[in-house]
Amino acid sequence: MAEFYEVYVRAACLLLVVLAVGIGWAGARRARLSPLGSGLFLTTAVLFFGAWYATAIPLAQAGRFNVPTTPSDPPIVLMFLFGGAFLLFGLAWWTPLGRRLTEATPLAAIAAFQIPRFVGGVFLVGWVAGDIPALFAIPAGLGDILAGMAGWQASRALVKNRPEARRLLMRATWIGMADFAVAVVLGIVTSTGFAHLFAREAPNIINEYPLAMFPAYIVPIFLGFHLIAIARIRQEHTRRMTAVI
Repeated sequence: MAEFYEVYVRAACLLLVVLAVGIGWAGARRARLSPLGSGLFLTTAVLFFGAWYATAIPLAQAGRFNVPTTPSDPPIVLMFLFGGAFLLFGLAWWTPLGRRLTEATPLAAIAAFQIPRFVGGVFLVGWVAGDIPALFAIPAGLGDILAGMAGWQASRALVKNRPEARRLLMRATWIGMADFAVAVVLGIVTSTGFAHLFAREAPNIINEYPLAMFPAYIVPIFLGFHLIAIARIRQEHTRRMTAVI
């Protein structure tokens, strides 16, 4: 199964990067960026995701993303998870070029980014194989599948400009973020470390290579797009309120 996990994870990482850059490129086209601006976006995106991946892989292989043995040890995996998500959001929302691209990107495309959340279904495969405890695999795997379905529903509604489209996008966002919160907590209490309360005879391998790339790389990218969706919805709400006043 180790080879299967590695091929699966590497393919999932590549899929997300290609999709993220593709969505950004769609925003660049709609924003009518100059060739220089488009080139700057592509260069920044490739360097950002490439450097992140190149840094995470050796750390994962060295076991640096395992749950700390004591509460005082630095939680490196959480630094990558939340740090990566907020850095992605910051580049997309707080830089002039990123903001221009993000505002020009259709909300339907941003919602559609969550559809590949089905990749989390590999946790269910790991459970059946006996590698991942049910306490983590079932809620995390099914939660990812549910989040992907919610993203698909929101994206379709936005494409068709249905009245409930933005409500569905917010629902998809909260489902996705709640799934991450549950997965993080259950991942900690079922993995070897200071809070290992469950699955002590067969600890979780989610923080071991190659599955450690989920919390260190895959999940932060999904979470970053959730933050972008929230920012876009809040921006549109503010504009509507201003127009009414």
